[in-house]
Amino acid sequence: MATATTATTGRRKTAVARIKIVNGTGKIRVNGKNFDEYFTTVSMQNTVLKPFEAVKAVNAYDVDAKTSGGGLQGQAGALSLAIARALNEFNEADRPLLKADGLLTRDPRMRERKKPGRPGARKRFQFSKR
Repeated sequence: MATATTATTGRRKTAVARIKIVNGTGKIRVNGKNFDEYFTTVSMQNTVLKPFEAVKAVNAYDVDAKTSGGGLQGQAGALSLAIARALNEFNEADRPLLKADGLLTRDPRMRERKKPGRPGARKRFQFSKR
């Protein structure tokens, strides 16, 4: 392990997750709450834990996270990316394992902006022939 602690950022859509990760016992706190209280569904909890499972370090690190923006699903994805980046900093040899699962790739999909003179991003006003 390179260092005892590191801080990284992850983003997905408009959600941002800033984390501090330390060698520890596997406690994950998100915005002051236990992560299974914050992310109530099992699928979101699995999204957050996926980087740890990829490098087989489930109870090796403590994470303190602050998330903002977007919805819970986006925040879970942002947190997953931040954890994967931190694990990559700790041990560069884990990079192929994280990369194979697509955990180091930032999801660039975002909502398209509304254009002027239109009701939405791509929608047109109703055409009237006469």
